[in-house]
Amino acid sequence: MKKSLITCLFVTVSLCGAFAQNVGLSFSYFIPRNGSFSTPISPFSLRGVGFDINRFLAVETGVSLYRMAGLNIIDLPFESNKSLTGPNFTVFVPVELVLQFKGKQAQFDIKGGGFFFHGFDQRIDYGNMDRALRQYQGWDIANANLSFENNPGFGIHFGAEFTVYVTRQFGISLECNYLNGTSKFPMIGNYSGGLLGGTNQTVDADFPDAKIDFTGLEFSIGILFTGG
Repeated sequence: MKKSLITCLFVTVSLCGAFAQNVGLSFSYFIPRNGSFSTPISPFSLRGVGFDINRFLAVETGVSLYRMAGLNIIDLPFESNKSLTGPNFTVFVPVELVLQFKGKQAQFDIKGGGFFFHGFDQRIDYGNMDRALRQYQGWDIANANLSFENNPGFGIHFGAEFTVYVTRQFGISLECNYLNGTSKFPMIGNYSGGLLGGTNQTVDADFPDAKIDFTGLEFSIGILFTGG
């Protein structure tokens, strides 16, 4: 698993560097919907890599490695407003079309496109999962035993970035993006529980449509190096 993560990062950075004209090193923070605040693996967030199509349009990509504190799982028979997966490492790679409004010392960009992500070392947060199952069944106690299939995910995003150039080659940027993506996360197993003082039971669990919910706001603070 670690070898796959290192290989993925190496290939992505190599491809980015092959056609980079503008390169940004940033600290990105992700606030997921019904999840836990997540931070980058400092300083691994290389963003703003790309090329200008003309003065007003550009194509950009990059890569961020996040330490996810927890994400939610959707398309289950029940809902939870807390993360149902535990901490993991997630690679995030956006590809976006950028509408640029350039001034002498500042630039405002409107961005939109798609992204790829993949969580490594995934695990279920059984504390939150058991609470959700208790509420779903109306039980006092519940204990789940589930296995899952982890898959890469895809989504769309849009946002804006404001950059102030200290020199012609160096700028400081603030960026905010809305991300909306999912990855298939089918689960199977069972859970046991019941009412205190009553008879416990075991229920088979099969959630083939379950998905990791990669929806939320991403904030970035970074520096940008230009070729001009």
